Amino acid sequence: TFPLALDVGSGRGYIAQHLTKETIEKLIQVDIAENALKNAVESEIPTVRVVADEEFLPFKENTFDLVVSSLSLHWVNDLPKAFKEIQQVLRPDGVFLGAMLGGDTLYELRCSLQLAELEREGGFSPHVSPFTALADLGHLLSRAGFNTLTLDTDEIQVNYPGLFEIMEDLQGKYILCMGESNCSWNRKPLLHRETMLAAAAIYQEMYGNRDGSVPATFQIYYMIGWKYHESQAKPAQRGSATVSFGDLGKIEGLLKRGKK
Repeated sequence: TFPLALDVGSGRGYIAQHLTKETIEKLIQVDIAENALKNAVESEIPTVRVVADEEFLPFKENTFDLVVSSLSLHWVNDLPKAFKEIQQVLRPDGVFLGAMLGGDTLYELRCSLQLAELEREGGFSPHVSPFTALADLGHLLSRAGFNTLTLDTDEIQVNYPGLFEIMEDLQGKYILCMGESNCSWNRKPLLHRETMLAAAAIYQEMYGNRDGSVPATFQIYYMIGWKYHESQAKPAQRGSATVSFGDLGKIEGLLKRGKK
């Protein structure tokens, strides 16, 4: 049971719909987008909504028993600082559960746009927000003060009729309302029509499915990190092991011998 939980980058409160009042007694939702919080979905859990930046959380240290964040941290400018803020507002033995888009997200779209721009305009600029690599994530969490880390990754492929439908979806005009276009301040403001048509052709040629659709890949990183408390399990001393990994190959033989 978590008496007080925080949802960082809550948006319209999608996580809250999957939480129960038996597990969480009170929930604070934080997002920098005021309109998203105003249109948040109601939850059975008593909820307070706060407009704030993930990099400057307006809470005292050791306040929350649980912090969650789903698919919002890739928008953060200073990810190490955001992790540090989350770690500070957690109570000792509190846990952070997060999910964020990873480095291979939309690689088909990025590659197609880059090749088309190189061909038609002699250079390219990014049109999709940058993403963190999995190899860096564990280091960032550890540096922020989290321990007993667990990291996992998953890939989801969504099929679209073509490149233009993908870009419409990413700009938030369709049901998904993803809004995953480029957030960089110095991004190129527009793409020429010829470049877009070339990118669509490249996308279809390089990644197209047999039925004429094209895939869009979304890589998701899942992370769990705990704030230190003296009651937590500690790793055994180096050299204290009584079993060798080299013995794992003998397990099958020992099991067969046991059955006989």
